[in-house]
Amino acid sequence: MKCGNIREQLMEAVLSGPELATPAVQEHLVTCSVCAQEVASLRETMSLLDEWQAPEPSPYFSARVRAHVREERAHQNPGWLAWLRRPAVMTAAAALFAVGVGMLEGAHWKTEHQQRLAGNSGPAVVNVSAVSDLQYLDSNADLFSDFDALDDSQTETN
Repeated sequence: MKCGNIREQLMEAVLSGPELATPAVQEHLVTCSVCAQEVASLRETMSLLDEWQAPEPSPYFSARVRAHVREERAHQNPGWLAWLRRPAVMTAAAALFAVGVGMLEGAHWKTEHQQRLAGNSGPAVVNVSAVSDLQYLDSNADLFSDFDALDDSQTETN
């Protein structure tokens, strides 16, 4: 077996032990001193990593990180829409929205009230777009019938 082919299996021999490696890997490690030395170096590294302990952070670590975050936020450009996030602006926008809806409802109520005073006791007539479309088609029926005639004449010529 060549050294290039065995490099992938060296870590398995290190982690599980050379006695649990495949027979081909065991034979190669006996005959090749370079690969055997590589396995020994990897074992040393793994044992050092097993002994290593992660250091504990200092007790003031969290406080310092929060202070740095506050500083960064203070130095950042808030952007041109930052004023929208202020509570006073949001409250004013909600109040304007409520006033607008109230004015629309008031105009609707006023129209109904005027119609009732005029003697129309039924519900207020609202100009619905479908009704206005039908009225438009009805008033321009002659024009649209000419369009139908043009369409018919073009289909006959083709």
